[in-house]
Amino acid sequence: MLEHIPEGVGHALHDVRPGLEKLVWADPALVAIPDTIRLTSPAFEDGAALPVRFTDDGVGISPPLAWDNIPDAAAELLLIVEDADPPLPSPLVHAIVHRLTPAPGFLTEGELSTGEPGVQIGRNSYLRTDWLAPDPPTGHGPHRYVFQLYALGAPSDLGAHPGRSAVRDVLGALAIARGRLIGTYERR
Repeated sequence: MLEHIPEGVGHALHDVRPGLEKLVWADPALVAIPDTIRLTSPAFEDGAALPVRFTDDGVGISPPLAWDNIPDAAAELLLIVEDADPPLPSPLVHAIVHRLTPAPGFLTEGELSTGEPGVQIGRNSYLRTDWLAPDPPTGHGPHRYVFQLYALGAPSDLGAHPGRSAVRDVLGALAIARGRLIGTYERR
């Protein structure tokens, strides 16, 4: 969708981006939560470029993720993926996954794109319950896609398809540990 924005407009909007400080991760209610969960991907290193197949320029499926070092007191895990750099005032939500088993685990490649059984998916910024593939405007520069995993100390009551606001409220009340992974993508 954003690939149709002219490159000149992308360049003009280069400095219009919310930044890391507007992510759920930076919420003042969450900054004291220990960053102890190890979140990784076999497809990309932290801070490195996402492979094209996980973007709108490829097949647009979700990347594989793995995690460990989950606290024993965790009742469930919650994942939110945000773009810190869209030409908007707030980050763009690419995925919300909740009610994940509070143990070392993983999501396979494409699992958020196919709606695998047992995966509870919330609403992305386009109000859909699936993976929103990275699709930055041409010429806007690199975008940071921040995968944020939280351990909750009690079960959440988020309903079937929560959005970002509901997730922030629950995290402020229940998060006991967190971890993050950043992948980048730039459309040239």
